[in-house]
Amino acid sequence: MRKFGLIGYPLKHSFSKKYFTEKFEKEGIDDCQYELYELDTIDKFPELIKNNPELEGINVTIPYKEQVIPFLDSLEPGCKDIGAVNCIKIKKGKLTGYNTDYIGFKESLDKWLDGKRPQALILGTGGASKAVKQALNDLEMPYLMVSRSDNGQKGLITYDHLIQNEKYLQEHHLIINTTPLGTFPNTEEMPAIPLDQIGREHKVYDLAYNPEKTFLMRSMEARGAVVKNGLEMLHLQAEAAWGIWN
Repeated sequence: MRKFGLIGYPLKHSFSKKYFTEKFEKEGIDDCQYELYELDTIDKFPELIKNNPELEGINVTIPYKEQVIPFLDSLEPGCKDIGAVNCIKIKKGKLTGYNTDYIGFKESLDKWLDGKRPQALILGTGGASKAVKQALNDLEMPYLMVSRSDNGQKGLITYDHLIQNEKYLQEHHLIINTTPLGTFPNTEEMPAIPLDQIGREHKVYDLAYNPEKTFLMRSMEARGAVVKNGLEMLHLQAEAAWGIWN
């Protein structure tokens, strides 16, 4: 039996297990199974690999997209630039890291924007934001990062800056949420965006998919913005992972 799985913490609501289990059934793939491996610390990762020698591929989710890197033998070149891993291929005992978030997001965003290239605000600075940054660089779209605190980093502003200076939302019409705010079970949370500055010229891409419409998406839509969730991106990145494993 070929084994695949997902590591992360917590893993209450996993898109991947449902997606791959349904895929195996639908396509008559009966020699594969997909499991959830909830690790409360990344230090348990080597033990997981040792105890499951039939594992051929692993997806990686929050909070381990960056923490898993030291445990890998190599990184695919594009993944090295991004600095975050969400897909691991295991072959002959060697672990190679890839980033299919990047592939899924870039493809999905490009299609959604239909040739337009607005300036973007990326909410959050975690592992998922790194794939988004790389995709925007490759699509030649200018962006600013938005975080709760300003650590003096170039190209980074805080939510306070957004509230105090209207020019940011006047100039940046695409908002991409890479934070987990608003995902199940804390569905009534959202990043501190000044909604009074949002209008029908804005587009919001929320990487979350559970719930289907996050509080951020609903709030923005009420102001006339066009919104999209991360489900299509997830499908694209899952298929990209399957391609890598096979």
